Amino acid sequence: MKTVKLLKKCKGLIAILAILSVITACTSEKGKSNETDKTAWENIKEKGTLKAATSGTLFPASYHDSDSNELTGYDVEVAKELADRLGLKIEFTEMAFDGMLSSINSGQVDFAINDITVTDERKEKFGFTDPYKHSVGAAIVRKSDLSGIDSLEDLKGKKAAGEATTTYMEVARTYGAEEVIYDNATNDQYLRDVSTGRTDIILNDYYTQTLAVSYYSDLDITVHPTIRYNPSSASIILKKENEDMRDAFNDALKKMKEDGTLTKLSKQFYNGADVSEEIELEESK
Repeated sequence: MKTVKLLKKCKGLIAILAILSVITACTSEKGKSNETDKTAWENIKEKGTLKAATSGTLFPASYHDSDSNELTGYDVEVAKELADRLGLKIEFTEMAFDGMLSSINSGQVDFAINDITVTDERKEKFGFTDPYKHSVGAAIVRKSDLSGIDSLEDLKGKKAAGEATTTYMEVARTYGAEEVIYDNATNDQYLRDVSTGRTDIILNDYYTQTLAVSYYSDLDITVHPTIRYNPSSASIILKKENEDMRDAFNDALKKMKEDGTLTKLSKQFYNGADVSEEIELEESK
């Protein structure tokens, strides 16, 4: 009889433990589900920090101040202001452009800001905010002979410096230039190579190039007087599915535009020019 009662007690205990196990498992799964159900933007707000990718080598968008060595620039300060308005801290990771895209996909960073041109091809794979900068393509060549280039059609056989996946290198490639690929090189290296003849041309943003030529006035370089092409807009790039984060960014950028913050930052870094205003120029022929 004692054995039978003991067995019954054991069976009852096992049943209770089984029920508790199921309850615990359900509670645990519910917790996991709640965490999984949160969007990337909700998780970021909960953690309180935005992770941004930028180059740190692209004057005046993203570079290190020569005196303080602090990371700054138009794009960097736009990102800092954006985070501040959203009540978040911001951490920057410096890398080449190609690395920015893979880092967004892997989740290493939440977004990239580095004078990134919006293109239809990129929009198929990534999300973009509303533009915070507008410009047009230009070309740096040797001042002494314009590198023997009168128009984009003269690029065939010329050595064009840049990063492989930028829209500017795509233009060079289209016109038959020989690509000289750099991996997050400094402005100094890019520009000296044109001056010495190692390369012939750098296709890039008009405002950026104008400032670079002015800063490196000792080099044999100039912004080509007639080559202008591809009016463009720069936006923050992020994962395509992060629509709520994009919407929050757009709301903040809109307010920054309306209250004059973008104009103020632009004039600070672009020698008085307002790159937040859209421009239209005829393409070079």
